[in-house]
Amino acid sequence: MDIVAMGEPLLEFSEITDSDGHKVYLPGFGGDTSNFIIAAARQNAKTSYFTHVGTDAFGEQFLKLWETEGVDTSYVVQNKNAHTGIYFITYTEKGHQFTYMRKGSAASLVSAEDVPEDLIAGAKLLHVSGISQAISETSCDAVFHAINIAKKNNTLVSYDPNLRLKLWGLDRAKAIINATAAIADIFLPSLDDVIQISGFSEPEDIVDYYHSLGAKIILLKLGANGVLISDGIKKERIPGIKVDTVDQAGAGDTFDGAFCAQYLEGKTILEAATYANAAAALSTTGYGAVLPIPRREQVELFLNQKI
Repeated sequence: MDIVAMGEPLLEFSEITDSDGHKVYLPGFGGDTSNFIIAAARQNAKTSYFTHVGTDAFGEQFLKLWETEGVDTSYVVQNKNAHTGIYFITYTEKGHQFTYMRKGSAASLVSAEDVPEDLIAGAKLLHVSGISQAISETSCDAVFHAINIAKKNNTLVSYDPNLRLKLWGLDRAKAIINATAAIADIFLPSLDDVIQISGFSEPEDIVDYYHSLGAKIILLKLGANGVLISDGIKKERIPGIKVDTVDQAGAGDTFDGAFCAQYLEGKTILEAATYANAAAALSTTGYGAVLPIPRREQVELFLNQKI
């Protein structure tokens, strides 16, 4: 197995206006680590996902999605006593507004005892996120337990903090995210997130700070301005790519999954990040978190056209 991810999938209901001018909600798929593993799978990585879902229709839809995408679901558990999380996206003058119904979700009830040691030990890379640490204390413990298993078995750890202050207070978020970044082999933050928890505002200073904590490879996502990458010795900036952006949902997750897939193939940090930067840009040209995630052939064609 190349890549294992764990976390909380969420069924998405996104507000759209139909042909009659009525507001309706279009169903889709979300959840940062689920988006990640699908992005990695679409770049031809061998992938597996660990989570708990409900026995409801939403859980069944996710199982079908992952199987269709070629993601191994052997370690997805259906909990008959809990539901699959959902969220709603509404659009206002101020931008996206998210409303979550995830309290008590099957994924939030995952504990350290549930983590599949054999799956992580046999993988090349484990991906986790700050959202999984924020949704419950037991889920947070499960993430750290998974990381410990990875470290004992020489499995690389990639980590995206995906800061959500609606889920936890700033002090707790800062402590846990920074502690996790310190033991990550690949740290994948977004600039807006780490400005709030690092004490720095300049990208170069932020990268230096997280290297000082212990993060090995850092890819600081700068949105439309591209990405700043560093291995602790050399920093390089990859500029953003101009595309006809309509929806940025899931772009960061697409970047993460595409980077990890390419990096495990033996690409350099710069090569893998350049590829991931293009994949993330392409993902913003369609609506929803999952549907517009590009496949490998699309990314390669796009990059060839840019040369």
